Amino acid sequence: MEAPDAGTILETPTEPDGRLAAFGHQLIEVHLWLREELDRLRADVDSFLDGHGERPRELRAHCLTFCSALTRHHTGEDAGAFPALAERFPELRPVLDELRRDHHLVTEVLRELEALLDGLAPGAGPGEARRVRTELDTLAALLETHFTYEEKRIVSALNALDVPGWAEREPDFLRTDRR
Repeated sequence: MEAPDAGTILETPTEPDGRLAAFGHQLIEVHLWLREELDRLRADVDSFLDGHGERPRELRAHCLTFCSALTRHHTGEDAGAFPALAERFPELRPVLDELRRDHHLVTEVLRELEALLDGLAPGAGPGEARRVRTELDTLAALLETHFTYEEKRIVSALNALDVPGWAEREPDFLRTDRR
C-alpha cells in the first residue's frame, strides 16, 4: 500500500473502546508540546543570563527534563514508529533515514547544551551567555525544521497505521509529561 499524500483526508480510525488511533495527529500534539517546552526553557535561560530568574541548579534541572522528554520522543520514533512505518510504507524509508540523521544531530546539540549549562554560574559573562543562547537557537531551528518536515512527510502514514500494542499502551514517541 502506498503512503497517503499529505493532502489526503483520511477517516480517523478508532479502537473498540472508541479511543482515537490517529497517531499522526497525536504526533503533532507532542511536537507542539515540545515546542512550548523549548520556548519556556529559552525564556528561563534568557532570564537567568540577564540576571533574573532561576538558579543554575533549577535551570539545569529544567534543561534535563526537556532533554529527557525530547530524547524519549526520538528514541521511541527510532525504535517503534519508524520500523512500523517502514514495514507498511517502504517508500518512506529514505524519509525515515533522514529523520534518524536529524535525531543524531539533535542529540549532539543537546549534549553541547547540557555541557554549557553544567558550567554556567551566576553572573555568567557575555561570552558564556552568547554560547548558551547560540546553542538554544541552533536547537530551536533544527527542531522546527525537523518537526515541520516530519509532520509533512509521515503524519498521514501514521494516521493510517494500526499497531495493536499502541492501543493498550501509548508508545513512547507519543508521551508527554502532561499525559
